[in-house]
Parts: sequence; structure tokens; C-alpha cells
Amino acid sequence: MTRRFSWFNATSLTLGFAFLYLPMVILVIYSFNGGRLVTVWAGFSTKWYGELFRNEAFLDAAWVTLRVAVFSSTIATILGTMAAYVLVRAGRFWGRTLFSGMIYAPLVMPEVIIGLSLLLLFIGIGLDRGVLTIVLAHATFSMCFVSVVVSSRLVSFDQSLEEAALDLGCSPFEAFRLVTLPIIAPAVISGWLLAFTLSLDDLVIASFTSGPSATTLPIKIFSAVRLGVSPEINALSTILIAIVTVGVVTASISTKRSAVRRARDEAAAV
Repeated sequence: MTRRFSWFNATSLTLGFAFLYLPMVILVIYSFNGGRLVTVWAGFSTKWYGELFRNEAFLDAAWVTLRVAVFSSTIATILGTMAAYVLVRAGRFWGRTLFSGMIYAPLVMPEVIIGLSLLLLFIGIGLDRGVLTIVLAHATFSMCFVSVVVSSRLVSFDQSLEEAALDLGCSPFEAFRLVTLPIIAPAVISGWLLAFTLSLDDLVIASFTSGPSATTLPIKIFSAVRLGVSPEINALSTILIAIVTVGVVTASISTKRSAVRRARDEAAAV
């Protein structure tokens, strides 16, 4: 029995995509506007992209954001993977409920509370706010997302593979490094990418934990938008959209090719 694509479905799909992507399309179009007023078209021009790359404040904020995202996502991936392994493989131990609750608490806790509590912590220990405090804050709240992603993969992992490696003389660490880690690597990479994206996008927590010497790009954009939307912000947003689009398309193509290659190998093995 075939399902007909009705006009209602087509209209709903069109309105849904328009609601999601039409503002982005308008933003991209007006990033090539020659005039300073973002709502009045004054001809095609790329001068605002040149102005953007000559804006030292935006470039410095972008560099800070990139450094914070790389370091915080790496720390969050390491800690989140370790936490997931303990939760899935350690079985029952004293304090497990408290440990799992502390790991997953940032998933449901408002970012304002996380940012304020971290701010009070940094003030209490006398740590000056800067790049380090933002990295620690982002690693703290993104670690739980990595733990969820890796835990879901470890739950379905065949432990007999680890047991076979142990029977062949591997130590527990070698079995994890040589057997478990390569198999769960896609989940670990996905967790890193998720933590990286969350760090790039964060505004609330960074606004609490950043200092005068470290301003992230979302904070810089938010501060600039409060004074009025400039064409440079449209150009910057267009570049970010292009980077994300290329990343998503590349990941989709890579995943599809991997699935096709895996299916071909399985067919050849049979």
C-alpha cells in the first residue's frame, strides 16, 4: 500500500522548512548588501566580508572561541568517556547513584545556575577569569553530553571481545586501548563534536566565567547586536553557516561511504 503525498503534507513541510531556514536565507542575502542599513538593499557587494577580516575585535574573539572549544571538548571527551566506562562497566558500587546524578545534572540544570555556581567557585579559589576559566566551565557542562553518547555505545558493546583479549594476555588497559576504544571510536568522536559545537554556541556560561582578557565570539556578537545589527555580523553569520553546512555534508557523505564499504565487506565475507 503506497502513501500519497497530499497537499496538506506538502504545505506543512514547506511552512516548516520556511520557518527554520528562511531567516538564514535572508541573512545570507543581506550579507552581500552594499549599504550599511541591513533592511534596505543597496546593491550587491562583498565589502563587508573585507571589513570583517579587518576587524581585530571579531578576529580575536573568534580565536579565543576556537581555542576554548578545542581544549574544552578534548577535556570533556576524556572525562566523559571515563565516566561512561565506569557507569556501564563498574557494576554496583558505593556512591553510584550520587556519581551518576552528578554526571547527568548539567543536562537538566539551567545554564544560569551552572554559570553562577562556577563564577562563585572561581572567585572563592582566587582564580582570575580568562581563557582557563571558560575552558573549565565548558568542559564541566559538556562532559555529561559526551558521557551519554559514549554510554549508549558501551551498553551495546560485546564484552566477549574484551574477554578474548584478556584471555590472550592483554592487560585491562591494553584491552581497552586495542579493542574497546577502536570500536567505540565513532561515539567518542561524536561526543567530541557535540562538545565542540556546544562550546562554540555557548553564551550564558561564558558570560559568567569570561574576563576582560578573554571574550568569546558569541559574547562579542551579542554585545554588538545590542547596539544594532551591522552588515559585518551578517557576513560573520554567513561564514559560520557555510562552515557548519560543509561539515554536515562532509560527515553525511563520509558516513554513507562507510556504510556502503561495510556492507560490501560483509557481502564479500559471506
